[in-house]
Amino acid sequence: MKFKINREVFLLPLQQIVNVIEKRQTMPILSNILLKMNAGILTLTGSDLEIQLIVELSINNSEVSEITVPARKILDIIRLLPAESQIDIQLDNEKLKIVSGRSRFSLTTLEAVNYPEFDEKNPHTTMLLPISQLNKALNKTLFCMANQDVRYYLNGILVTVTNQQLKLVASDGHRLALFNESLTEAKDIETSFIIPRKGVIELNRLLSESDQLLSLQLATSNVRLDFERLSFSVKLIDAKYPDFSKVFQQDFKSVIAVNRKDFKDALTRVSILSNEKFKGVSLNFSDSNLKVVAYNPDHEEAEESVTIDYSGEAFVIAFNAQYLLDAVSNLESDVIHLSLSSNMSACVIEDPIDPGYQYIVMPMRL
Repeated sequence: MKFKINREVFLLPLQQIVNVIEKRQTMPILSNILLKMNAGILTLTGSDLEIQLIVELSINNSEVSEITVPARKILDIIRLLPAESQIDIQLDNEKLKIVSGRSRFSLTTLEAVNYPEFDEKNPHTTMLLPISQLNKALNKTLFCMANQDVRYYLNGILVTVTNQQLKLVASDGHRLALFNESLTEAKDIETSFIIPRKGVIELNRLLSESDQLLSLQLATSNVRLDFERLSFSVKLIDAKYPDFSKVFQQDFKSVIAVNRKDFKDALTRVSILSNEKFKGVSLNFSDSNLKVVAYNPDHEEAEESVTIDYSGEAFVIAFNAQYLLDAVSNLESDVIHLSLSSNMSACVIEDPIDPGYQYIVMPMRL
């Protein structure tokens, strides 16, 4: 193995792959990056056996060879070299030599033949999706995923494609985010699967605002996405997601219109004095006025009023301030809509300009 490469060309793929690799591995070789050269293409592979990322780079070399090298060490070396520097890399007596300017490095390697293969099944469904659309969908929902919940199906995002609609759902049991948008490419496809939390986070890092299409290949136990010379594979959560539609089938009170920025600013300021553990704030609704109130065990209090479009009966309800802020921060219109269920068990937050995104948060007791 011998090739020359520009630092900037090499650095980004290394950073992307190292994000996938776990710092602590049961198999030492999984701490390495697999380098493969074939017909002028350098392929970099990183995996933790649950996620795999493959990146292809064009190089001026037609030899066929492969080796694995310590992922974080080679990343740190390339990252600390001068910008735009040219790097000479070659394999010499089971050591990977890296030379750039006056710098010389020698890394230990492990044979590529011992690198475990990612268990990918043959896909039963293939579709094309705009990269920017999937990126938007993940950004609008991923913050609602559970983290290490015993209900393991909540530690991820439900992706559903049906009737040319792309639907993503995330929930931690206290709040829920729903993204729903039309597709132009996925015709006659009906499918549903759950991507685990780490896979969602890593995929979100890789996606961009590109208008290009990605290829999604779905198998029984994994999904693979190919785009921009990247191939991202992740094992799916084998479980059935709860029927969240019942939450939307409740009776709701009249819609309350609130200025998004005013509401967000009030929540941000008032939550400073909320209980540090529970982040609870009270919302006091009355004619044309919403009073946001917080207090803590130190007997400190905060209060702020926001003008709203409401003329019904006065009532008080409490929520986790951070849950409300997460939702409001992901809406874009100047005015947002709040709808409270008749039994005061849920609040739906919507963007009237973008009705495909809905957010539900459950109230709390203070």
